[in-house]
Amino acid sequence: MKPTVTIPKTQVYAPKLAYRVAMPQRQTHLFEVELIVSNWGGELLDIKMPVWTPGSYLVREYVKQLQNFAVINSEGKKLIATKIAKNHWQIQTDNSAEIKISYRMFANELTVRTNHLDATHGYFNPAALCFYIPEYEHCPIEISIVPPHPDWQITTPLPETSHQTFLASDFDTLVDSPFEIGTQQIYDFTVLDKPHQLVVWGQGNFDPQIAIADIQKIVEVESKIFGGLPYEKYIFLLHLSPGGGGGLEHKNCCSLLYPRFSFQGAEKHNRFMQLVAHEFFHLWNIKRIRPAALEKFDYEGENYTPSLWFSEGTTSYYDLIIPRRAGIYDDKEFLTELSKEITRFMTTPGRLVQPLSESSFDAWIKLYRPDANSSNSQMSYYLKGEMVTLLLDLLIRDRTQGAKSFDDVLVAMWEQFGKAEIGFTETQLKNIIESIANQDLTEFYDRYIHGVEELPFNKYLNPFGIELQPVEANTPYLGINVKSEHGREVIKSVASNSPAQLAGIDAGDELLAIDGFKVSAEKLNDRLKLDRVGQQINVTIFHADRLMTLPVILSAPQPQKYHLQSLEHPDDLQRQLFKGWVN
Repeated sequence: MKPTVTIPKTQVYAPKLAYRVAMPQRQTHLFEVELIVSNWGGELLDIKMPVWTPGSYLVREYVKQLQNFAVINSEGKKLIATKIAKNHWQIQTDNSAEIKISYRMFANELTVRTNHLDATHGYFNPAALCFYIPEYEHCPIEISIVPPHPDWQITTPLPETSHQTFLASDFDTLVDSPFEIGTQQIYDFTVLDKPHQLVVWGQGNFDPQIAIADIQKIVEVESKIFGGLPYEKYIFLLHLSPGGGGGLEHKNCCSLLYPRFSFQGAEKHNRFMQLVAHEFFHLWNIKRIRPAALEKFDYEGENYTPSLWFSEGTTSYYDLIIPRRAGIYDDKEFLTELSKEITRFMTTPGRLVQPLSESSFDAWIKLYRPDANSSNSQMSYYLKGEMVTLLLDLLIRDRTQGAKSFDDVLVAMWEQFGKAEIGFTETQLKNIIESIANQDLTEFYDRYIHGVEELPFNKYLNPFGIELQPVEANTPYLGINVKSEHGREVIKSVASNSPAQLAGIDAGDELLAIDGFKVSAEKLNDRLKLDRVGQQINVTIFHADRLMTLPVILSAPQPQKYHLQSLEHPDDLQRQLFKGWVN
């Protein structure tokens, strides 16, 4: 008797998956979605919706926007669908070969990681809209769009197989392919013989021709680092919003959100180009050079890794220096921008509390869920990762007298892990950095990545003829951050071990007066300048609706700004290293 061989059902047959997305009543903000599963051979069909999207490390519970869920077979018979988890339905198919699942998704959140539908356009991220079938994530997925008007056009990185119908090779590819449907402006341009598009929705003071000229420079500079462009076509999808901003990377496109009237003026333009440089850099670093924990996505829960400092922080460092290399701004502007980043880092008390590797690991519960104590207890892996990459870049350049840099780390990571999309471990990343630096970096890691020691900026900057100096403050230190809200002066945060905290002032308290005189957020610093270090002031607040006056002893001024400046007499080697670094 021959032994029984169990053949995985994925080898017996493959279902055909087809989505249909319509938006007939845009004013309701509801996408109408159908998923037709054909060639199904089982009695039960499990479907699940992702709880997060790659690139944004927070469980967002997309299914909370779902309504009007229903299931029928090809004959119109209603099938029983049992919800067995927050994002998981199990359908009794009655051996039907075709199952049609219909539902609506409320879409009124304009971010790069959610869905938005109104009278002017429809935008969706498939992770926030589409189900997947466990064990069949590898199957091709067809998705058809039904625009509400014939003049509405469809933008997506997916290939169009027939009119308004697109094909994703698998669920990962579908998730990685946002859709913009509407009357968006489309600008075609070519870089390094490859087609690119800038697609813009919304109105503002955005000048596409100025932007495209600088985007082309960024593409060329980043391509030079990695030795070419790993795609056939790329789309920059820009939403001009009333406020707020951000970006989300994809393999062959990126979604950008930027305030509609924040483009004119060098500083605002430079900030936008840094966003572009950041998201474009991700097409290598994170979309293809990925931590092992993100090599295969688990869409049902957290995907933990201690290496987001490299994936996001290193990218943040390069989004600052790439525009300098591209000639978008000069040395002085680069040092000014870097000074701002260092100031943000040095004025965050949490840098001395949360290690960088822990910040990466805990992204899911901390970074995207800030509270009043976050600045005291947390450190962004974006920001400190940027600072650590800066030190490592300077270290490598100094040790090799400019022959190598962190660029060589990225190239090695690309060659070993990115091209084949093999996930890297924390140890493998450390080994490659050490091989480029030709130095054991265990102590560096223990101090600055796994530890919370102060970063010794000047130790690494000095060989480049640069030093970091605090800007002297002349205001006695109280330690509160106040914001005016609807006629109230609300204390948003209280610094750890500050005079305010030691006196019992809390975040959420309402600031009323100092020494009996009314004070506002706008005038607080001016008011404190009238006092001196060691002086007691009486701060009147509403604390949990209770009127209180608390005595506070002011302490010495704390630096609120840091400035990078050239050494007075740099030598030839320092000037040479600096030039190689910024150029």
